[in-house]
Amino acid sequence: MTQGTVVAAADTFAEKSERDLIAAVQQGDKNAYHKLYHAYIGQVYGLCYRLAGDRGLAEDAAQEVFIQLWRKIGNFKGDSKFSTWLHSVTSNVCISYIRKQKGWFQRMFNIEDTDAANEVAEPSSAEVCLDDYIQRLPERARMVFVLHAIEGYRHEEIATMLGMAVGSSKAQFHRAKQLLKEWMGYD
Repeated sequence: MTQGTVVAAADTFAEKSERDLIAAVQQGDKNAYHKLYHAYIGQVYGLCYRLAGDRGLAEDAAQEVFIQLWRKIGNFKGDSKFSTWLHSVTSNVCISYIRKQKGWFQRMFNIEDTDAANEVAEPSSAEVCLDDYIQRLPERARMVFVLHAIEGYRHEEIATMLGMAVGSSKAQFHRAKQLLKEWMGYD
């Protein structure tokens, strides 16, 4: 048996095992759900963090994703990979969650949604990684940048997800790129 055959067999077993796990969750098996949660929490949290730009908000959004996953797992028909379906669910739930939280926070503290409110002080460390710069971006520019440059969504998809015009998505992406270039010294 060649190494390629072993890898292919392992991938097939993993896919079958995941399908069985998903089927068990769809039947209401909480232990299977727990396993699914632990298998995907890292990926879900990572996307939520990149979209939200705040650890606490990302943690809450990730939990909301898994609440919605429990409720909507029956909608997964297996037409695509589970990870692809979960990525789409995560993006949509996280964006919706951020909007709700931001609206509540603004109403509670009477904060205006301006660029000045989105400005963040310069980091004190001389060594800053790209993720740190991305987190400094204004919210909409960050969301568009993450969805397009990192997650690979088209501007038409992003426009639908964020409720904006395609041109606005492209403009926010351009703005994000310009800010990142400026902050990283590539002007």
